[in-house]
Amino acid sequence: MTAYERYKAKKRAMRAHTWAEMKKHKVLYLFLLPFFLIFATFTLAPVVMSLGLSFTYFNVLETPRFIGFQNYFNLFLSDDIFLIALRNTLILAVITGPVGYICAFLFAWFINELPRFVRAFVTLVFYAPTIAGAAFLVWALIFTGDAMGYLNANLIRLGVISKPVLWLTDTEYMMPVIIIVVLWMSLGAGFLAFIAGLSTIDEALYEAGLVDGVKNRWQELWFITLPNMQGMLMFGAVMAIMASFAVGEVTQNLAGFPSTDYAVHTVVNHLVDYGAIRFEMGYASAIATILFIAMIYTKVLVGKFISKIGR
Repeated sequence: MTAYERYKAKKRAMRAHTWAEMKKHKVLYLFLLPFFLIFATFTLAPVVMSLGLSFTYFNVLETPRFIGFQNYFNLFLSDDIFLIALRNTLILAVITGPVGYICAFLFAWFINELPRFVRAFVTLVFYAPTIAGAAFLVWALIFTGDAMGYLNANLIRLGVISKPVLWLTDTEYMMPVIIIVVLWMSLGAGFLAFIAGLSTIDEALYEAGLVDGVKNRWQELWFITLPNMQGMLMFGAVMAIMASFAVGEVTQNLAGFPSTDYAVHTVVNHLVDYGAIRFEMGYASAIATILFIAMIYTKVLVGKFISKIGR
């Protein structure tokens, strides 16, 4: 038997084994079927359709017309605003993604040491920014560009500045302000996942670690805690990646749409511009595809790093 024939035989055996396992657990798959149908209809299918539309000219009113890679060529060779948006998105992702992820884990680690009832209250306090509907209004009041803005009023009173600073329209300050707000809102579902993961680790593992020579809390964290919650770490990483690359609502609500000189214009803002305002759906689909690929590639790199923790 040749190597190719052995390979084919192995593949047939794997398919037969997989089919046998599916038949064995068919009741479980039936329970999963409703979720799969909803996921395929409202998530998977739109992604596939968007990928296909990215190779067309489609203005909603006319039938999509295939134009190959023209949308992608225009994005990188002719669209200066997209390049600005891509730069701003990468800056936000590189800063807010890792910093927000690490802060979420550290907060969860510290909170996990509190008594149970105190822990529940503090968890709610830390998670509140994610679900606060009036968050943008509060930040807009803080960074209002006149002398009545909370930040300007206090800085003038303390003698730090002599006249109001235009925090949300001056290109020198807009990006730092957006970074602060995004970090404040970055705890989210990843934070809750870390809390859940930390609470499920068996205390016997820490006792065994003491016997094996673990000397301090940092060694305990690296050799016991992190390896035993890699699933939660990966989930938190995925949520952090999505949040950092999908920044758009924050910039639109605080800095306007578009922002001054496109200083905090992101890929999501560019996508909304072409998809929801200009209705150039083929071009918008190309933007969405680029964003999707960037998220997937970053997720793969982060996953490789997380899989090595504690080894």
